[in-house]
Amino acid sequence: MTDLPLVVITGASSGIGAATARAFAAAGHPLLLIARRLEPMVELGLENAELAAVDVTDTAAVAEALARAEERFGAADLLVNNAGLMALSAVAEQDPALVQEQFDVNCVALMKNSQLVLPGMQTRRRGTIVNIGSIAGKQLYTDHTVYNGTKYAVHAMTEGLRRENAAHGVRVLLVAPGMVDTGLLGNTGEGAVLDGYLDYKSSIGGGLRPDDIAQAILTAYQLPQHISFREIVVAPTSQDA
Repeated sequence: MTDLPLVVITGASSGIGAATARAFAAAGHPLLLIARRLEPMVELGLENAELAAVDVTDTAAVAEALARAEERFGAADLLVNNAGLMALSAVAEQDPALVQEQFDVNCVALMKNSQLVLPGMQTRRRGTIVNIGSIAGKQLYTDHTVYNGTKYAVHAMTEGLRRENAAHGVRVLLVAPGMVDTGLLGNTGEGAVLDGYLDYKSSIGGGLRPDDIAQAILTAYQLPQHISFREIVVAPTSQDA
């Protein structure tokens, strides 16, 4: 058992989420890990971790998992809204269901799950929410229109949440990665769009490792509560856009 507070991570089965889980476990924190797939979270082999195989858009199921974890470990002090979906395509050719799902996962779930922890954080006058945005929330890319829209929204909502909660002593900050070597492209079909993305990724050395982003999150969280980075944009040195 640990005296450190509970950390909640969505999208924890792979990529940045799994790397963040490993980083905070190594730092001694108990965890609530949330993802649709249970087996990859089990395979992380982390002690003091509550695992919830639920869809991040199922707010009631997330709330139940949070209640179980807080009963076991105490109040959540950090929520990392990491779960995300990226499906690249020209809008005219994109499956309408994927348009909806990107906004549901990247934006709506992020806000609803933040609502689950914010009242307690405000009452305790401490706590941190880290929203994983993207460099695609700062500039437009070809065939990224819907994804760009979701991440621009995440950036705006993060700043709004930060302003709303500043007087309560609660930190809300954005981590906006550039190109990272993850499985996020799983919803982009084969063809010229995917090939172009992968060619550019290869040209800059493959992108950052998920562990690089996890360390940025851990560093920001470990600052004293009265200090907030507000926004971290982290990208490969060789990425030019």
